[in-house]
Amino acid sequence: MSMFINTEKPMRRKVDVPEIEEEIEWVSKSEMKRDSLALRKLGETLVKLEPHELAKVPLDEDLAEAVELAHRLRGKHEGLRRHMSYLGKLLRLRDVTDIQKALAGFEHKTTVANVKFHKLELWRDRLIKEGDKGVNAIMSEYRQLDRQKLRQLARNGRKEMAAGLPPAAFRELFQYLKANIKEEE
Repeated sequence: MSMFINTEKPMRRKVDVPEIEEEIEWVSKSEMKRDSLALRKLGETLVKLEPHELAKVPLDEDLAEAVELAHRLRGKHEGLRRHMSYLGKLLRLRDVTDIQKALAGFEHKTTVANVKFHKLELWRDRLIKEGDKGVNAIMSEYRQLDRQKLRQLARNGRKEMAAGLPPAAFRELFQYLKANIKEEE
């Protein structure tokens, strides 16, 4: 039996490749990992939302079920870790811009609330420190406030601080400002 070995170079086929009009965008492995991690963190953020907030996020049926399952897996560390990876995979297969917009809206509301809270604290501290001068300053900006109530609460707050008493008027002044100062958002 003789063995025949073909020593000729194999023929190459000419394959017609259609011209690609769009450029191919190469993505590095590191960038893919960063994107994957970002989507996994997005999934973790979804799992941490309160039910009334989660209802406002546009999730399809599969994502909603995956988030609900993650809530049930809270105590099981390894199972939750694997499930969070699965949730990240589900998010990779979808356009998440609407979800990100909804979450950004929650963050914006929180930021606005924090700014208002700090502004009210500053007004309260200024009223207690400056007395009538502070009352005049706040009345020029917020005409709907009751001047006498502000003066009384500020005076009581100063007395409490001087005597080392619990800050009842201090808190009451803050609550009055919070209830009566409405900011345009």
